[in-house]
Amino acid sequence: MAKTLAGHAAADVLQNWDVQHIFGMPGDSINNFVDVLRGKKDDIEFIQIRHEEVAALAASSYAKLTGKIGVCMTIGGPGAIHLLNGLYDAKADGAPVLVLAGQVATTELGRDSFQEVHLARMFDDVSVYSETVASAEAFPDMLNQAIRTAYARNGVAVLVIPDDIPRDKINNATSFTSSLTSFARHIPQKEDLITGLNFIENAKRPVILAGTGTKAAKQELEAFADTIGAPIIFTLPAKGVLPDRHPLNLGQLGQIGTKPAYEAMEETDLMIMIGTSFPYRDYLPDDADAIQVDVDPAQIGKRYPVSAGIVGDTALVLEEWNKHLQRRDDRSFLEECQKNMQNWWTHIGKDTEETSTPLKAPQVIPHIERIADDDAVLSVDVGNVTVWMARYFNITNQDFIISSWLATMGCGLPGAIASSLAYPDRQAIAVCGDGGFAMNMQDFVTAVKYKLPIIVVVLNNSRIGMIKYEQEAAGHLEYATELQEIDFAQFAKSCGGEGYHVKTYEDLGPAFDMAKASNKPVIIDVEIDLEPPLPGKITWEQAQGYTKHMMKKFYKDHSVEMPPLKKALKRLF
Repeated sequence: MAKTLAGHAAADVLQNWDVQHIFGMPGDSINNFVDVLRGKKDDIEFIQIRHEEVAALAASSYAKLTGKIGVCMTIGGPGAIHLLNGLYDAKADGAPVLVLAGQVATTELGRDSFQEVHLARMFDDVSVYSETVASAEAFPDMLNQAIRTAYARNGVAVLVIPDDIPRDKINNATSFTSSLTSFARHIPQKEDLITGLNFIENAKRPVILAGTGTKAAKQELEAFADTIGAPIIFTLPAKGVLPDRHPLNLGQLGQIGTKPAYEAMEETDLMIMIGTSFPYRDYLPDDADAIQVDVDPAQIGKRYPVSAGIVGDTALVLEEWNKHLQRRDDRSFLEECQKNMQNWWTHIGKDTEETSTPLKAPQVIPHIERIADDDAVLSVDVGNVTVWMARYFNITNQDFIISSWLATMGCGLPGAIASSLAYPDRQAIAVCGDGGFAMNMQDFVTAVKYKLPIIVVVLNNSRIGMIKYEQEAAGHLEYATELQEIDFAQFAKSCGGEGYHVKTYEDLGPAFDMAKASNKPVIIDVEIDLEPPLPGKITWEQAQGYTKHMMKKFYKDHSVEMPPLKKALKRLF
């Protein structure tokens, strides 16, 4: 039988699974496999990043956006350790990611060799599959199994590859596995559907809380909500399932959410959770019936005492309910929610219409909205910028990706890089705070190197702004949140991209116009004021905590920074 290098056989496996990009950094313990990929560069593009965390975050974003497996590669030891933050993001958000991690040669394993770390053990908590290749013959079969497991369990699969394995010769075929796979649709139980229908038909004020599980059921969700006269509140990672200005959409819930969403949850007599396990119990009803729909039975009743649970594919569940429901005549609750939402748009619209300087974040968001293509990908970082984008950016048909469950800062730029590679014909925009962008800013040069025309908007207040606000809301004095200023526009130019530094309202429009017209990676560095991102609904506890903070600040330095009073009062009552 013909022989081939184990590395070549493994590369064929990657091609069979339609892997087109690998994010990583070459190095001594993975170089034999990197050399194989050099020969496959026309089919599998190796994207050289400047830090392995970016490789993992980009792979995670790639998977969230496309549904296809994201792949990252690293040497053993320090390179593998650097991956962990991005991998935990993939684990938390259920994104299929493959890690190809180098390791010392098999003859050196267990001998305390240079850079030797027990990688399979280290990756055990973050992964759904973590194995070390013990022989060249097993390499392609184990790679098949790793990819299949990542897809099947929506998680991270790690294959640790001793450096001698890829160059050993094996029979020119995988022995025990193939790249063929099949995916099941979970069919709901009839009795569970009937139980849910009974609750729905008897409810007077139903509210839908929709998560990422509804992304593949947009039409079914819209029809269901319209039929039963229920407003829809979307979790943050589900932003964009329906356009933000859709008449059924009340926006998000919680710290980043809208006041109408908060009030609808206060008034509902039936909460219908679809494709979400919303973690913030304080923002859910105190005492209301609840139905939960999820493909994972472990999520049913996990965070709220539900009255009925339906395990099944979201689209199938909604299809069945839509067949048996009559359009509700009494739309009074929905209409009241819609009226509240119109008032909310009017209320926050005043923030975006200001033309003053110093700039505030809400003044910037309409310019992002203006230049964003209808099918653009928005990669949003974590911090105050999350609140600004969730609240003020009106999504139409754009994709919105974020680190939602781990909420790691530094995800915005890697997400834009991944987006531009996955969909080169679509616009990719990263929206970051200065703190989050600085965590991985070195990889802006990666976008320059690969000629990725991404736009990075940095909302720069020289603070870790969200932490400052959290300290104040808890009644503490601000501490260790100031950041040394960086001119990100000059940094962009030094990398070979374009950079625009915006200080005044008059500079906003031209800077965004030039960024839109550019075919290079661009950073728009916008200086903004320190206005806190007030919650859509301010609780008494938050108000009391902030009052405590103001008293401490007064006694310390005889000064007080007041939040916008009219806005705060409107959201308190």
